[in-house]
Amino acid sequence: MNRTVYFNSPFLLGFEHLERLLERTVKSAGDGYPPYNIEQSDEDKLRITLAVAGFSREELNVTVEDRQLVIRGKQGENGDKNFLHRGIAARQFQRAFVLAEGIEVTGASLENGLLSIELERPKSNTIVRHIEIEEGRLEPKRSVP
Repeated sequence: MNRTVYFNSPFLLGFEHLERLLERTVKSAGDGYPPYNIEQSDEDKLRITLAVAGFSREELNVTVEDRQLVIRGKQGENGDKNFLHRGIAARQFQRAFVLAEGIEVTGASLENGLLSIELERPKSNTIVRHIEIEEGRLEPKRSVP
């Protein structure tokens, strides 16, 4: 398998983490279960809604791991039920979404088989910082152990 390098330009310094995030996104994009919607509920708010019919609140887990929103579902055994037909999926799943820096998960709710996760984007502020130009050679700063 060939590895595509997206950020190999000398003008993109310190963006190696974005390349890793893109690779993680590509790996998790192939599975279509469970289906989901992403909607913008307000100018700075997003909502992800996943169709998780058959899962209870206790069988779902929502975490944020290394700037990645991870939703896991694992149903318990239905040993007491005798199905004549089983059309509702009972398999476990993991769905991951890479979050931009600063995006916060503000809540999650389960209603009528739909898991909704609320996200909020920070307000963007443009910061301009003036860098003084010193005379002579600049010595690297040493960190104190």
